[in-house]
Amino acid sequence: MKKVLILGANGKIARIVERKLLNKPDYRLTLVLRNAGRLAKLKSADNISLIDGDIDDCNLLDAVMSDIDIVYANLNGNMENHARHITKMMRKNNVENLIWITGSGLYHETPDPFGSWVENYVGHESKEDTRRAARIIESSDLSYTIIRAAYMTNDNEVDYELTHKGEIFKGTMISRASIADLVVKVITRPTDYYQESLGISKPGTDNMLAKIKEMEHDC
Repeated sequence: MKKVLILGANGKIARIVERKLLNKPDYRLTLVLRNAGRLAKLKSADNISLIDGDIDDCNLLDAVMSDIDIVYANLNGNMENHARHITKMMRKNNVENLIWITGSGLYHETPDPFGSWVENYVGHESKEDTRRAARIIESSDLSYTIIRAAYMTNDNEVDYELTHKGEIFKGTMISRASIADLVVKVITRPTDYYQESLGISKPGTDNMLAKIKEMEHDC
C-alpha cells in the first residue's frame, strides 16, 4: 500500500486527485487542510484520513509525515516557507518523494508574450517567492517532481504535453484534470519522475493569450 500525504487537500487539483484514488485499496490518503469539514463527504471512504490544521505548523507536519511514502503539496501563500518546512520535516521523517505544483515561468523559460503576462499576472514578488521555493526543493536530496503549469482551466479533459527543465515552455493553457492525471502518475511511479521539473500544457495552445485575457475579463 502506498501512503500519500496531500497538503492543501481542498485545492481544485487535489480534489480531482482524491476522487481518482478514492477507495482504491493500493493507496492510503492523509488529507491536510485548514477546515477539514469542507471535505466531510470523504470521511466514509475506506482509505482516507482527514486532518484539520495549518501546514506551517511544523509540529503538525512532523506528526502527519510519520510512515508516509509520498507528499503531494498543492499550496499557495508563502511558498518559500512552505518549501523550507516541508523539506525539513520530510528529511526528519525519512520521506523521500515530493510532488510540488507551481506555475510556468519558474526559470524564465516561458516565451513572450505569454511569459511577460504570467509575470505581471502573478506579480514579481510572488513569482520570486515561488522561485526561491523551487531552489530549496532542487537543492535538497529528495526525490522531487516539480510540475510547472500553464494557465489552469476547469475543462473536463485530459490532454497535455510535457517539457523538461532547460527546454522552452510550450503552450499557454492546461486543464486541472490534466495536471491531476500527471500527479496520479507520479504518485504511482515516482522513480519515473525522479528530480524532474516538468512544464505541462495543452498541445496547440501556444497562441491563446487573447483567449486567456478574455476568460479573465469574464471572471
